[in-house]
Amino acid sequence: MKPLQTFFATCAPGMEAILHQELRQLRMARIERQVGGVRFSGNLADAGRANLELATAVRVLWRRKQFQAPDRDQLYQQVLATDWSPFLLPEGSLRVDALCRESALDHSRFVEQVVKDAVVDQFRQRTGSRPSVDREKPDLRIHLHLFRDRATLSVDTSGASLHKRAWRRFQGSAPLAETLAAGLLRMSQWDRRAPLLDPFCGSGTLLIEGALWAQGSAPGIFRPAFAMEGWPGFPTEFMAKLRKQARERVRPAAKLRILGWDANPAQLEGARQNLEAAGLADRVELATGQAEDFAPRRGWNAWVVSNLPYGQRVGEESELLPLMKAFGERLRQHCQGYHLALLCGSKRLQKALALPRPKQAALKNGALDCTLLTTRMPEN
Repeated sequence: MKPLQTFFATCAPGMEAILHQELRQLRMARIERQVGGVRFSGNLADAGRANLELATAVRVLWRRKQFQAPDRDQLYQQVLATDWSPFLLPEGSLRVDALCRESALDHSRFVEQVVKDAVVDQFRQRTGSRPSVDREKPDLRIHLHLFRDRATLSVDTSGASLHKRAWRRFQGSAPLAETLAAGLLRMSQWDRRAPLLDPFCGSGTLLIEGALWAQGSAPGIFRPAFAMEGWPGFPTEFMAKLRKQARERVRPAAKLRILGWDANPAQLEGARQNLEAAGLADRVELATGQAEDFAPRRGWNAWVVSNLPYGQRVGEESELLPLMKAFGERLRQHCQGYHLALLCGSKRLQKALALPRPKQAALKNGALDCTLLTTRMPEN
């Protein structure tokens, strides 16, 4: 039996606990939550399952080796001594990403260049040919993390970021990353049976992630391939089997109601395109609507999960305060007993909502600091 390999699934800040739960549900071995992701052990089939099934992971890295790298020569020799032929052909392309902290080698671009040189030199010495560099669509993506002169060298099994589910046809303005949307839904503790409402639905990301989750669709099922499937000699049979099993378990939730509103008709049209691409056109209801007029049915045991406007540009936050106050009032009037999970920007906007004793979780939406407010509205 081959020894278990070590993998590291990365995620957005604040999502580590949710990702840890996902890996436990997949019954991975030796799961350990760390800053920025979760480490686990398994084989290549497990890495394939992780890419296909994890909703909040951004990448799945295969840790190849760890070593001391106090200077350029030791870093170069360690990378040169690693066999790269299982991952790349001489005519292929690569990209190197490095993160350096508290180390003698503290310039990430320099470290990336050293790693690239070592890989290229190995191929040139063995074959007389060398791979090229491609920052956009490389055949192999190499990660090197350097902390206090200790290097962790990994290869990326995912390829494009896992938030790219391959169903999106319309981007819209500042769309929520699919991985973050999936995390918000799980943090809201939505039961996947009660109605799900998004009054600021934009291009429909939360609605689509919710509908796919409710029917048991694997998050990566629309992706044609992951990076590991392009490695030389990679056995593709087990990925075909995993995809077949994932498709067979889908069970559309016929009675589930998922509803989205937006004030911008162009955004709603884009959401319809995305729903169509995800095979959910008949599963989600969309309507034009102002948040100030939000009036869902009273008495529902429903969830309102939404990415609220942030107002990042000068003057926008002040303009949003009346909207947030009015929206908060609609929640109090029409959403007694509802569960809320609202991704919000500044403290001023949070205060304007006037939610009853919400729990707060610090998150990142891209580079933006934000807070997820979760609460249940009192029943009158």
